[in-house]
Amino acid sequence: MRIPALALATLATALAAGFSAHAQSDTIGAAPSTGMVVTQPVEVEAGGGITQEQRRAFRDYVATERVPSFTVSQRIAVGAVLADEGVSLYDVPQRFGATPYRYTVVNGETVLIEPRSRRIMQLID
Repeated sequence: MRIPALALATLATALAAGFSAHAQSDTIGAAPSTGMVVTQPVEVEAGGGITQEQRRAFRDYVATERVPSFTVSQRIAVGAVLADEGVSLYDVPQRFGATPYRYTVVNGETVLIEPRSRRIMQLID
């Protein structure tokens, strides 16, 4: 009876390890003062972002809109998660293509955000 139970436990552990390897990111810390959670970078899905050719026009658009820059203490990177409160998200205009993301400016950098998870998906440099 112990051998099948041990085999089942080993199988369950192996499967769980495999599923966790497919997770998008792991939380590596949090900043209570800003509510920003820092995670390991994730791979950005192809499509849905601002193309290389559109970046200059998009930066110019954000500048003309005078979007306020929100300040957080952490380094801004793809995969980081912004706090639910204190950072406003804005719609990306249709002229830059259909995208599920929103944008904002954090620490002076324009970023695309996945609105449900508030995960940074692209830095617009």
